[in-house]
Formats: sequence, structure tokens, C-alpha cells
Amino acid sequence: MQSVFLFLTAISGLIGVAMGAFGAHGLKAVLTPEMLAVYRTGVDYQMWHALALGLIAVFRQQTPESVLLKWAGWLMFVGILLFSGSLYLLAMLNMKWLGMITPLGGVSLLIAWVLVAMFAFKSKTAAK
Repeated sequence: MQSVFLFLTAISGLIGVAMGAFGAHGLKAVLTPEMLAVYRTGVDYQMWHALALGLIAVFRQQTPESVLLKWAGWLMFVGILLFSGSLYLLAMLNMKWLGMITPLGGVSLLIAWVLVAMFAFKSKTAAK
């Protein structure tokens, strides 16, 4: 595989678009407005972070030795799964306990962003 993170970007984007369409057309009449908002939050975060994962994939191809980017990519993907996935299931299945998983995904996304920032800072300082 040429780029695992580019592949995961494509899969995340594909699923994000599919989930958005499903929510807009299949769930609009089924979910309460509150649960539809929860579902849409999952779609929004999935799409934005799929794009971010794509940027990580591009930077990783330029600097394949970067451990920071490697971890950022994996944490970004895990964060998408846990954060958006738990919101999708919470909205569709109305199982409130799934809301306990969402913060784990959020923390994973936050750590991924910190690692990207560390990579950017390290890259800039290394060039001087």
C-alpha cells in the first residue's frame, strides 16, 4: 500500500459522505431534532478530521521517518472512529451510555492535533 493514511482518509471521507446523506435523507423523519443534531456533529467532525488525516498523509509522504506524524495519523483515525462512531450509534440506537465513549475519541483527536503542532514546531526549528 502506497499510503495507509491516504487510504484511511479516503475511507473516512467516503463513510462521512454516506453517513451525511443517510442522516439527511433516511433519518430526518426518524430522529428527534436533538438526536439529529448529535448525528450531524458526528458527520461534521468526521469530515473535517478526514481532511486533516489527508494532510497528515501528504506530510508523512514528505517525511516518512516522522514518528510524530505516524502517531498523529493513527490517533486521528482512532478519534474519528470513537468520536463520530459513538455519536452515530448514540443517535440511531438512543443508547445513552455510548456517550461515555465520545470523550475518548475527542481526547484522541486533541492529542493528534498536539502531535501535528509538535511536528510543525520541530520542523521549523530544525530548519534554522
